[in-house]
Amino acid sequence: MAMATFFGPIMTGRTITALRFQKRDKERVNLFLDGEYAFPLPALEAAQLRIGQQLSEQEIEEFKAIDLRSRGYNRALRFLAVRPRSQQEVRRNLQAYRPRDGRRLSASQIDWIIAGLQEKQYLDDREFARFWVEQRNRFRPVAPRALRYELRQKGVDDSVAQATIDELCDATSACEAAARSRLYRWQEETNPAHFRSKVGSFLQRRGFDWEVARDVIDRIWQELEEARVPSRAVQEERWEV
Repeated sequence: MAMATFFGPIMTGRTITALRFQKRDKERVNLFLDGEYAFPLPALEAAQLRIGQQLSEQEIEEFKAIDLRSRGYNRALRFLAVRPRSQQEVRRNLQAYRPRDGRRLSASQIDWIIAGLQEKQYLDDREFARFWVEQRNRFRPVAPRALRYELRQKGVDDSVAQATIDELCDATSACEAAARSRLYRWQEETNPAHFRSKVGSFLQRRGFDWEVARDVIDRIWQELEEARVPSRAVQEERWEV
């Protein structure tokens, strides 16, 4: 009768041989397996490990996923540091993330990052909509419908966009601000038809309805005409002298 030989369980894991803080980022730790550098980890995750500990292939993949998720979160923070962003902007940025190792963030990892940012109030579409409208009103006034389109392109819900625009944007005021911001281009124009055509075309490109633009153009034209009267009188006096 043949005797069965038992060699014990086959070990397919790898051994942690070193855990070293990164020189440039003390919040991350480089993990070494079997004497070779493997991948980095957030310091909080690395704190659970010890030298000599064995990790299965499944555990290694799980830790790699944690590292990728952590890097994605930090990428999102840097993206938000430039200016407020909409949820969709951050999601698209994370979907485009391509680390050197070729891995990509999964949909569930991106959802986790988004949820974490929202929990810390780093990401809020209502606050983003307010920021966007206020910046437009201040630096580049456009019509309410143009704002709605821009916010929709940023992924902001229509109801949120409309409520923000209703609160912060007045079509007539925005139209007048837009016209005056470029008035230096046309203020020397003395032909009323040419003036209305040039200013009107500009305002329509900014999304303003002609009914709103027409009233603004007529008001500004009248102001320019009234300002020209004293100048003409002075010139006439000089010619008489």
